[in-house]
Amino acid sequence: MAGNTFGKLFKLTTFGESHGKAIGGIIDGCPAGITLDLEAIQNELDRRKPGQSKIVTQRKEPDTVDYYSGIFEGVTTGTPIGFVIHNTNQKSKDYGHIKDVYRPSHADYTYDKKYGIRDYRGGGRSSARETASRVVAGAIAKQFLSSIEINAFTSSVGDIFIDKPYQDLDFSKIESNIIRCPDEATAKKMITKVEEIKKQGDTIGGTITCVIKNVPVGLGEPVFDKLHAELGKAMLSINAVKGFEYGSGFCGAKMKGSEHNDLFNADGTTKTNLSGGIQGGISNGMDIYFRVAFKPVATVIQKQDALNSAGEIVEMQGKGRHDPCVVPRAVPIVEAMAALVLADYLLLDRVTRL
Repeated sequence: MAGNTFGKLFKLTTFGESHGKAIGGIIDGCPAGITLDLEAIQNELDRRKPGQSKIVTQRKEPDTVDYYSGIFEGVTTGTPIGFVIHNTNQKSKDYGHIKDVYRPSHADYTYDKKYGIRDYRGGGRSSARETASRVVAGAIAKQFLSSIEINAFTSSVGDIFIDKPYQDLDFSKIESNIIRCPDEATAKKMITKVEEIKKQGDTIGGTITCVIKNVPVGLGEPVFDKLHAELGKAMLSINAVKGFEYGSGFCGAKMKGSEHNDLFNADGTTKTNLSGGIQGGISNGMDIYFRVAFKPVATVIQKQDALNSAGEIVEMQGKGRHDPCVVPRAVPIVEAMAALVLADYLLLDRVTRL
C-alpha cells in the first residue's frame, strides 16, 4: 500500500489499524534542538480522542502516546521521532456482521476491490482512528512553528452556521463547549441538533473554519507547490472531508474583479483579505483562513440496503460506537494537518532561499 507518508522535508509516515494492537508514526526531518512540551502534545490528543463527551463515539481510548526515538530529555535530536499509541478498547465483535458486506459510502467496497483483502474491524487502515497519529505530529510541528498561531473551530453543523466573521470571535472560547464553537449561542443550537440526530440513529455533517496568523511572507511556490494547494491536499486527506475553500472561496466566483481585489497599504498589507493570505500560491503575510466541509458519518444506526461480496443486495444495520457528528473531534485534526503543511513549507523556504 502506497500513500502513507505526508510532506517533503518535515515528513510523517503513519501505520496501524483501528482494531490492531497500536497505531503510530515516524516523523522525519524535524529539526534538532526543539524543546518539546509533551503535556501539550498529549492535550492535543485528548481533544481528538473518543469518549470525551455525550455527542461523540463512546469508545474509551486513553490515547496516551509513547515516544520511542528522536527525543532526549524533552528535546528533539534531529533523528526520526518514532511514537506509538496503543489501542485498548477495541470491540471487534461489533463488526462481525459486515465481514462479507460493503457498507454504503464507506471504503469497504473500493478497498476490497483494490487490495483483495480488508480488515473489516472498524474500517481497518481506512478508519479515522489513523488521524490520532497526525495529531501527534501536528502538535510537534506547532511547537516548531512557535510564533505562528493556528486556530480551528466548528463553524456549522447541518444548517446551523456562525453568522459572524472570524475577526469577531474569541478563539479562547473554542474549548469552552463540547462542539468546539466559539460563539456560545450558536454552540448551544449545534449541540441540541447533534443530540436530536443521535436519538434518531442518524448522523449529520458540518464545517470547520481554520485561521492561521503570523505566517511570514514567502511560503509556497507559484506553480505546482502552491501553499493553498498543499493545504487543500492536507484537508482532503482527512476522513469524511468533502470540500475545501480558502479566502473568498466559492463566493469569489460571484464577484467582479473590482470588488474582489485586495488593495495594498503602503506597508505591503492589504485593506481586505479575500485572497485568504495567499496570492500566486505564496503567503503574503495576512491571515490565512479556510473552511473544510465534512460529510455525515457513513455509519447510521438504521436499516439500509448494502451489497455483499456475493453481489447480492442485503439489508444491514450499523452497530458499534460511532460519532453522530465527526466535526468536534476533527477540529484538532484540521489544526494538525495545517501545522504539518506550514512546518514543511517553512523548511522548504529555508532551503530555497540559500
